[in-house]
Amino acid sequence: MQQYLNTHSLVLIALALVAVAAFFLLRDKPKWSDLLAFGVIAAGLVAAWFALRPTQTPLMESSAKVQAMIGAGKPVLLEFQSPY
Repeated sequence: MQQYLNTHSLVLIALALVAVAAFFLLRDKPKWSDLLAFGVIAAGLVAAWFALRPTQTPLMESSAKVQAMIGAGKPVLLEFQSPY
Protein backbone atom coordinates (compact mmCIF):
# COMPACT_ATOMS: atom_id res chain seq x y z
CA MET A 1 0.00 0.00 0.00
CA GLN A 2 2.82 2.38 0.85
CA GLN A 3 4.49 1.69 -2.52
CA TYR A 4 1.21 2.51 -4.32
CA LEU A 5 0.84 5.77 -2.39
CA ASN A 6 4.46 6.68 -3.07
CA THR A 7 4.18 5.91 -6.78
CA HIS A 8 0.87 7.68 -7.37
CA SER A 9 1.15 10.51 -4.84
CA LEU A 10 0.93 13.29 -7.46
CA VAL A 11 -2.27 11.87 -8.92
CA LEU A 12 -3.84 11.32 -5.50
CA ILE A 13 -2.97 14.83 -4.30
CA ALA A 14 -4.28 16.31 -7.55
CA LEU A 15 -7.58 14.43 -7.15
CA ALA A 16 -7.87 15.66 -3.57
CA LEU A 17 -7.22 19.26 -4.70
CA VAL A 18 -9.85 18.96 -7.44
CA ALA A 19 -12.34 17.57 -4.92
CA VAL A 20 -11.69 20.43 -2.47
CA ALA A 21 -11.91 23.01 -5.25
CA ALA A 22 -15.14 21.46 -6.51
CA PHE A 23 -16.61 21.51 -3.01
CA PHE A 24 -15.89 25.19 -2.48
CA LEU A 25 -16.45 26.50 -6.01
CA LEU A 26 -19.37 24.43 -7.29
CA ARG A 27 -21.77 24.59 -4.35
CA ASP A 28 -24.72 27.00 -4.11
CA LYS A 29 -25.45 27.64 -7.80
CA PRO A 30 -21.97 28.17 -9.28
CA LYS A 31 -21.44 31.30 -11.33
CA TRP A 32 -19.44 31.59 -14.54
CA SER A 33 -16.39 32.78 -12.58
CA ASP A 34 -16.59 29.74 -10.30
CA LEU A 35 -16.68 27.39 -13.27
CA LEU A 36 -13.78 29.23 -14.88
CA ALA A 37 -11.71 29.04 -11.69
CA PHE A 38 -12.45 25.32 -11.38
CA GLY A 39 -11.45 24.77 -15.00
CA VAL A 40 -8.18 26.67 -14.53
CA ILE A 41 -7.35 24.61 -11.44
CA ALA A 42 -8.11 21.34 -13.22
CA ALA A 43 -6.17 22.36 -16.34
CA GLY A 44 -3.20 23.43 -14.21
CA LEU A 45 -3.10 20.08 -12.47
CA VAL A 46 -3.32 18.21 -15.78
CA ALA A 47 -0.48 20.37 -17.14
CA ALA A 48 1.56 19.63 -14.00
CA TRP A 49 1.05 15.91 -14.57
CA PHE A 50 2.33 16.12 -18.16
CA ALA A 51 5.29 18.25 -17.08
CA LEU A 52 6.30 16.11 -14.10
CA ARG A 53 5.49 12.55 -15.18
CA PRO A 54 8.41 10.20 -15.71
CA THR A 55 9.34 9.57 -19.33
CA GLN A 56 11.90 7.44 -21.08
CA THR A 57 15.11 9.17 -22.12
CA PRO A 58 16.20 9.06 -25.79
CA LEU A 59 19.36 7.01 -25.13
CA MET A 60 17.66 4.43 -22.95
CA GLU A 61 17.10 2.03 -25.85
CA SER A 62 20.65 1.95 -27.15
CA SER A 63 23.37 1.03 -24.69
CA ALA A 64 25.86 0.84 -27.58
CA LYS A 65 25.49 4.60 -28.17
CA VAL A 66 26.13 5.31 -24.50
CA GLN A 67 29.19 3.05 -24.43
CA ALA A 68 30.53 4.75 -27.57
CA MET A 69 30.14 8.17 -25.92
CA ILE A 70 32.10 7.10 -22.83
CA GLY A 71 35.80 7.59 -23.37
CA ALA A 72 35.41 9.23 -26.78
CA GLY A 73 37.46 12.24 -25.76
CA LYS A 74 34.83 14.44 -24.18
CA PRO A 75 33.22 14.37 -20.76
CA VAL A 76 30.00 12.42 -20.38
CA LEU A 77 27.50 12.86 -17.57
CA LEU A 78 25.68 9.65 -16.71
CA GLU A 79 22.53 10.11 -14.72
CA PHE A 80 20.57 7.13 -13.43
CA GLN A 81 17.01 7.74 -12.32
CA SER A 82 14.11 5.63 -11.30
CA PRO A 83 10.90 6.34 -13.20
CA TYR A 84 9.19 7.00 -9.84
